[in-house]
Amino acid sequence: MFKAQYRKDDNMTTHLGSKRLPQALIVGVKKGGTRAVLEFIRVHPEVRAVGTEPHFFDRHYERGLEWYRSLMPRTLSSQITMEKTPSYFVTKEAPRRIFNMSRDTKLIVVVRNPVTRAISDYTQTLSKKPDIPTFEGLSFQNRSLGLVDTSWNAIRIGMYVVHLQNWLQYFPLSQIHFVSGEKLITDPAGEMGKVQDFLGIKRVITDKHFYFNKTKGFPCLKKTESSTLPRCLGKSKGRTHVQIDPEVIEQLRDFYRPYNIKFYETVGQDFRWE
Repeated sequence: MFKAQYRKDDNMTTHLGSKRLPQALIVGVKKGGTRAVLEFIRVHPEVRAVGTEPHFFDRHYERGLEWYRSLMPRTLSSQITMEKTPSYFVTKEAPRRIFNMSRDTKLIVVVRNPVTRAISDYTQTLSKKPDIPTFEGLSFQNRSLGLVDTSWNAIRIGMYVVHLQNWLQYFPLSQIHFVSGEKLITDPAGEMGKVQDFLGIKRVITDKHFYFNKTKGFPCLKKTESSTLPRCLGKSKGRTHVQIDPEVIEQLRDFYRPYNIKFYETVGQDFRWE
């Protein structure tokens, strides 16, 4: 009995591989669909990812790379180690710190219409702090003058091109892949196909992995690596958004338009948010 057990454990060590620093990161953006991308890509046998957000490059950098490595899952040399922390995209020091870990790191950014993203962000905060000011109150310094408050995080995050400039000082565009948060809902297999191509792995995740959940309003996985049962994202996903005055939405669309156009031009991709 003991002998067989010993052999099994011995075997496991060689099969489990080793903990390595990630070769790919989902760096943003908050409320864009990063959790969905992480859960979908984890179905791939060649990808191993950390379930929780390590926040290493923004909050815990002083703990050092060895601490960071210790959080990673064990991988074989043929597998890719990944993690996702959406706040990296808007953290000024993150690109330089990631570059210092490895200049070859592949970066994934999930983006969605900045106005919808801001409302989703606000909805999430409101569920935790019901007494916060109105969305409209937080969005504008002066609404009658159309002065948007860019210091409010929910607004600032959606100015994608501003944050992207920071990344382009360290990484070429060829190392950054942009996922459309909208297409992730309407065509998850298509968007995940592009992610797999970007990571240089075979297109294993296809249409057969997804079904559309009408109650939640987004796609769910039919099966995952650990289970043959369908799995949807947690209850915090697919929340009903707060109703916002259409005029407020229009003003914010106008505000974001020049940023969006510049973003499309920079990345060479039209996300059709207008």
